[in-house]
Amino acid sequence: MTTRITIDPVTRIEGHLRIDVEVENGRVAKSWASGQMWRGIEKIVLDRDPRDAWAIVQRICGVCTTVHAIASVRAVEEALELEVPLNAQYIRNMVLTAHTLHDHIVHFYQLSALDWVDVVSATKANPTKAARFAESISDWEGNSPAVMADTQKRLKTFVASGQLGIFTNGYWGHPAMKLSPEVNLMAVAHYLQALDAQRWANKIVGTLGSKTPHIQNLAVGGVSNPISTDSQSVLTIERLLEIKECIDKVGAFLHNCYFVDVAAIAASYPEWSSLGAGVNDFLSTPDLPTDTKGTQFMMPGGFLHGGDLAGFRKISRFGDPYFTDGVAESVKHSWYTYKSNDGELKPWRGETTPAYTDFQDDGKYSWVKSPTYYGRPAQVGPIASVLAGVASGHQTTRLYVERLSQKIHTLSGSKISPAALNSTVGRHAARVIRACVVYEDLQANWKLLMENIGKGDVATFNKPTFPKGEIAGVGQVEAPRGLLSHWVVIKDGRIANYQAVVPSTWLAAPKNDKGQPASYEVALLGTPVADPERPLEALRTIHSFDPCLACAVHLTDAEHKTAVQVSVL
Repeated sequence: MTTRITIDPVTRIEGHLRIDVEVENGRVAKSWASGQMWRGIEKIVLDRDPRDAWAIVQRICGVCTTVHAIASVRAVEEALELEVPLNAQYIRNMVLTAHTLHDHIVHFYQLSALDWVDVVSATKANPTKAARFAESISDWEGNSPAVMADTQKRLKTFVASGQLGIFTNGYWGHPAMKLSPEVNLMAVAHYLQALDAQRWANKIVGTLGSKTPHIQNLAVGGVSNPISTDSQSVLTIERLLEIKECIDKVGAFLHNCYFVDVAAIAASYPEWSSLGAGVNDFLSTPDLPTDTKGTQFMMPGGFLHGGDLAGFRKISRFGDPYFTDGVAESVKHSWYTYKSNDGELKPWRGETTPAYTDFQDDGKYSWVKSPTYYGRPAQVGPIASVLAGVASGHQTTRLYVERLSQKIHTLSGSKISPAALNSTVGRHAARVIRACVVYEDLQANWKLLMENIGKGDVATFNKPTFPKGEIAGVGQVEAPRGLLSHWVVIKDGRIANYQAVVPSTWLAAPKNDKGQPASYEVALLGTPVADPERPLEALRTIHSFDPCLACAVHLTDAEHKTAVQVSVL
């Protein structure tokens, strides 16, 4: 018997995603991922000054804001071959790493933990036993019996009122839930404490970026942060010391809560390390530049075909032809049309022309395009980044892979290998490994900035000059969800074409011209579904990718055409 399940919309994500699966004999046999909005940002920036694009395109999303802004200025800078002062690189790196830590913490606790944690079960826990277990695996100050008892009291108040508030609509009591009441209580306590950790990370972004979520400090050529040791109206040593306090607080939560909670989930659900594998080609970009030209990086990036670590090929710099020559997008199964009728287009030649039809299983069924790398789908995200680190010999990455594996072994008696990262629970493991690496990089960039200011260097901006004629550039960022690239063509100082190829485009794409599915659709195949009315297992796998469909698609009004009209004064 075949059962068709449609999950629309998938919640606890950014944007509107529809997932369809056909279940045969209790497992997913076919799958479709459909972005349910149209992204038109490429149309909005046409014929504008390239220096203004970053402020517009970061509105692609309300979550992935800073990464779009940084990708945009990098695209224009790469086209101009414009160097960026060291201080500006360090400040951008700090904004990016703090944003990444905020994003990863939000994803695990607020967006996906409730797929594994039975909140209602926690009301039956023994708070003292919950605290004893938590203290046995971590020194976190928020693991005391008093904290656990207070958390449970708040939960019972929710349940008794019949209104679970932020915990409404979970699949409580589902047969796929396995944690004990005490572990569930510990996880709920950390869920609430994660809200403070997010605030500390966001304070770093807001202090350096002038505001958050949409930062205001970027400029083509650097940042607008003036540096001084004696003026309170600019970036001072005092403010940088306040930032260091926030860095330390985020680090304490990261290592004592997030890291051990992921290990506990992996140890409790070992079967999910062999479920949910996405596409087995992995693509990432180097990031966190430490020179003015974007050729030296803290974070490695590159391509692994078939997950082969020995065959890793490095992407050496921003605009590396090995990267730019490989990326293309097709629209055979997307609600777009290409005037040229080409099967695939390079992003610099990309077109964004909507052509909506109904949902067609074998035709067009998504507003997301289908990117390929040298003709094949690729998986981007924390797994790709971690595997690039392991393959390239990046010591910090290898250190945290081993530490997490050892922690899981302590809890369950088994370890997680790099190959097992390509799975539903492995995706969470890779994300926390990456968070730990990024935290080390945040600390390092803070130190580098302080040392450079100490040498008397306060430069943060190089003025761009736009030539006559046509130039093109690409901006690359290893965003929280994976490789992000913005592609710009500039003609006589104005934007002639603009395309964004975002992580969720790579992951949530419909099948490409060759009929090859992307990672969401691949990962769902073989997933067990115990209750078709409550398809928790499918959601676990989709949520593990941290979908951000607002980045891949945007809204249009098919009936009235114009969604909104704004006068710019």
